Amino acid sequence: METSRPLSFSADIRPLFTDVDVSHMKQAGLDLSTRDSVASNAEGILSTVRSGAMPPPSEQRTWSKDKCDTFEAWMKQGCPP
Repeated sequence: METSRPLSFSADIRPLFTDVDVSHMKQAGLDLSTRDSVASNAEGILSTVRSGAMPPPSEQRTWSKDKCDTFEAWMKQGCPP
């Protein structure tokens, strides 16, 4: 579901990450709650969630194709705030 509508971090991207995701990744040095941190790590984040490695498969909440496509579209739009 690649979208041509303008996307924003606060409305479209931040909600993709649960509070548990934010907490766990903050401990690893990645702050998923801030646009700058997510934007500077966007390629790696997309690769990881698209592969199904994160969130951990044991949690049974891997990202759908639509979520991955939305994230990728946000990246293509220049990671707007």
